[in-house]
Amino acid sequence: MQQTAETLRAIAVRISGEAAELALTVRAESIGEVGTKSTETDVVTAGDRAVERLVRDRLAEHRPGESVLGEEEGGANALDGLRWVVDPIDGTVNYLYGYPWYAVSLAAQIDGRSVAGAVVEPVSGRVFSAAAGQGAYLDGSALRVSGSDRLDLALIGTGFAYAAQRRAAQAEAVSGLLGRVRDIRRSGAASLDLCAVAAGWLDGFYEIGLNRWDWAAGALIAAEAGADVRLPGEQDPDGLGRQALVCAAPGVSGALTEALQEVRAGEV
Repeated sequence: MQQTAETLRAIAVRISGEAAELALTVRAESIGEVGTKSTETDVVTAGDRAVERLVRDRLAEHRPGESVLGEEEGGANALDGLRWVVDPIDGTVNYLYGYPWYAVSLAAQIDGRSVAGAVVEPVSGRVFSAAAGQGAYLDGSALRVSGSDRLDLALIGTGFAYAAQRRAAQAEAVSGLLGRVRDIRRSGAASLDLCAVAAGWLDGFYEIGLNRWDWAAGALIAAEAGADVRLPGEQDPDGLGRQALVCAAPGVSGALTEALQEVRAGEV
């Protein structure tokens, strides 16, 4: 498995790096037509579509016959076997505005579990990657989560949904959490927030309602850097609901989960 995971990681790094260059090129030339999806604030650009198409084409060349799940073009929902999961531009609103915190995220999953992945930040060129059991890296340097052990001194990231009613409920939870932590950050790209936990730039991150392509690569990178990661899924071990993702340094993960329970963060 280790050799396979490392091979898949190398492919994810190569393809997502090429895709990140395309994202920059498309934006520099023209942002193009901007469409919407679930709400008027949930946008999709020509860059999203072009990047996902490139990733699919490259995977067809390097890994013919393997299934792909992507944000823009969908894909098979079955978890059996090997499947690639791509978010062509995570942080599309940031991309639209020219705010430089967005990324290309590509992961390989086997039976629904991430075994390799890469998150590439086009503007800076930074490459986060991991292979199961082999650690997480930023541009070749090993990553490790923070040593934080006090929630009141922890910097926590989060994100919000597109629907106004759900955002209002999430804001109430954040209001309750603010007095329990050092501060809260909301940057708009879950994959990069998960990588920030891996790098120790955040002590924790949580969000309700993420899709698989939002976390498939970033959650593996965080876990391989030593984070405790609670993924969305069929199980609800802590009462936060099946849509909750919580990722934190081990020294604060328990306290963060308890605080999220108390502010009813999962009830949004």
